[in-house]
Amino acid sequence: MSTIALSKNWSYERTMQLFGGMWFMLLALLLAIKIGTSLTDPWPSLLSSFCLAIFYTLLTVLIMTRPPARAQAAGLLPRIAAFVGSYMPWTITFFGQTDQALPNLLATACVLIGMIMMLVTIRHLGRAFSLVPQARSVVQTGPYRWIKHPLYLSEELVILGVVLQHLTPVTVIVLVLHIGVQVCRILYEEDLLRRSLPEYSSYEASRWRLVPYVW
Repeated sequence: MSTIALSKNWSYERTMQLFGGMWFMLLALLLAIKIGTSLTDPWPSLLSSFCLAIFYTLLTVLIMTRPPARAQAAGLLPRIAAFVGSYMPWTITFFGQTDQALPNLLATACVLIGMIMMLVTIRHLGRAFSLVPQARSVVQTGPYRWIKHPLYLSEELVILGVVLQHLTPVTVIVLVLHIGVQVCRILYEEDLLRRSLPEYSSYEASRWRLVPYVW
């Protein structure tokens, strides 16, 4: 690869890191302000908002500190899928929040479970983290011993919690669309890993994607 190409890749990587980090930090700050000004809200709502703020902060740190990739998916479609999947669902935070107790309690449960799964996954994933499909290393410890994409699964649980917290027909449609985009991201990522990391083929042969015995 030429020096010019390397420079362009480095510039693109740094730009995406900055953009992603700023986006999730903004969401974390908005939630922190919301919590500080809404202390009289029901505790399930406050708890789920607090967990989301932590989630956004962790994503900020992961994005800003990830190492350079060994390879990344070529073409426009993988990048579009990555950005839509990464940023679209979190706009739900700007919708009006439901004041019903049951959706808020279910939302809190989903966010907490997703948070715990995410923290366990990140402990094993380390800095091998990206938004656009990229190849860094094949992680085979922790939840990766059973499924190939535990971080996607934990993210979907958190997003389900956000949808329950802001439950409307529009947010349900956003959730369904997001699941479709995430499936595309998974397929793009697996194709890249097969081509870039020889050890991935033997790893994926004995693992489910998201839900054991389902997919």
